[in-house]
Amino acid sequence: MYEVRLKPGRERALLRRHPWVFSGAVASLQGDPPDGETVRLVAADGSFLAWGAYSSHSQIRVRAWSWNPDERIDADFLRTRLERALAARKALVLPQETNALRLVHAESDGLPGLIVDRYADTLVVQLLSSGPERWREQIVAALVELSQPACIYERSDAGVRELEGLPLRTGLLYGEMPADALQIHENGLKFWVDVRQGHKTGYYLDQRQNRLHVGQLAGGRQVLDCFSYTGGFAAFALAHGAAGLTAIDASEEALDMARRNLALNDLPAGPVEWLPADVFQALRAFRDQGRSFDLVILDPPKFAATAAQATRAARGYKDINLLAFKLLRPGGLLATFSCSGGVDPDLFQKIVAGAALDAGVQAQIVGRLQQSSDHPVALNFPEGAYLKGLVLRLL
Repeated sequence: MYEVRLKPGRERALLRRHPWVFSGAVASLQGDPPDGETVRLVAADGSFLAWGAYSSHSQIRVRAWSWNPDERIDADFLRTRLERALAARKALVLPQETNALRLVHAESDGLPGLIVDRYADTLVVQLLSSGPERWREQIVAALVELSQPACIYERSDAGVRELEGLPLRTGLLYGEMPADALQIHENGLKFWVDVRQGHKTGYYLDQRQNRLHVGQLAGGRQVLDCFSYTGGFAAFALAHGAAGLTAIDASEEALDMARRNLALNDLPAGPVEWLPADVFQALRAFRDQGRSFDLVILDPPKFAATAAQATRAARGYKDINLLAFKLLRPGGLLATFSCSGGVDPDLFQKIVAGAALDAGVQAQIVGRLQQSSDHPVALNFPEGAYLKGLVLRLL
């Protein structure tokens, strides 16, 4: 049996059931476990702490599977965890709300490093750490049994795999892929999703509830949708009566898909201005031109994956929110988001407050937004709460 012994006093996080053990906490390693192999975690005095998946490359040296000393980490264990996660989604998300949702949310579902998203009858999986990589075949077999999908597609192409010493991988794992993009439905609208090339696993499922909420605020307003991607926020804004909409994204391919999504829902394309451009540069140009809007949506990509990158990320968030405040009309609304795990909600609010101060405006928080309910946050793993959003009203 492989065993990882911690340094004195370094067992506290595991006793609180936080699933990560960093390399600096390790005192010794018994044996030479291959990456992904199950190891027994013990305190400095030899007392049992947890079972976890070992990684020789990552700074997160072990990710805990279970704190039960009698548990066996095997195919049955994984199947049970997957079954529990899928059952929870059935209780949380109604079929009429959407047929696209996150089925497994990694550490928050007790399956560190594993993401499973459903798009209609297709599953997209990400095996992001050595543990799920070690159990790849068993995970796929359990998903086939429990979900009966038409196909399972792998999108293990996130950079975090390289930190684990794992190659980037994409491709079909089960069944047959449709020839074109998949069609999903969400809160009364339909969308095309490209699971092969799209961001993340193809779509931003974590923003589902926020797209509806922000769209309901758009009636009669001139809307600026920044980092529009394939038009999720744009479609809901137009569906709820936006008077006009300007959508900006650096990718012309994403905006082409956004146009397809508007056509799919018979939404008016007349009041829409499509702008393939760098958002920062476009907002500065709008400021210099004296343009203004009633509702600005900021949904940028991740600026900081870790707390160590937060300082650099803060500058980017401050700049873009400052420009957004400059473009808002009196009484206008700003819906601003951060998906950076390294920026916590308090820091994000301080950054936005600093942007308002530098812009010379006063604003009120009228709403706080978070990831959709199919992206739960385990109380022992606060890092799972990565998406945070504010709705602000300009005084």
